[in-house]
Amino acid sequence: MKFASEVIELETKEELCIYNLTPQIQRIMDINSIESGHALVFTRHTTTGIAINENEERLLEDLKVYLANLAPKDKKYLHNDVHLRDVPPDEPLNAHSHLIAMMLNTSEYIPIVEGKLALGTWQSVLFFELDGSRKRTVFVQISGE
Repeated sequence: MKFASEVIELETKEELCIYNLTPQIQRIMDINSIESGHALVFTRHTTTGIAINENEERLLEDLKVYLANLAPKDKKYLHNDVHLRDVPPDEPLNAHSHLIAMMLNTSEYIPIVEGKLALGTWQSVLFFELDGSRKRTVFVQISGE
């Protein structure tokens, strides 16, 4: 069995945005000639998420509105009392981002069959930025043959 690990680097542009990682994951599989196995996709940040869903523009906009309504940015959160915490002076007020991230996954584990992610017709691996714009990394580990 072979293992391949790679980090996908993203520079997000908006506070709440969604990126399709499926092509980058497929490229990692192709480079490493993995035909059968599994792909682990893991975000390394507490204000981001990973999910499998449809990469359709209007649905993505609906998702953004839905997530923003789950934890409104302008609500009072204890985590945002930065004057009571030992944090850098530029610490963002991002409690809402942490709360939304907890409703998403930090990782997805996807089967690989015949050199492709075994996703359904409309499924894509999506990365959710909840506290941008920032530089982000997503760890991908492929195992298989």
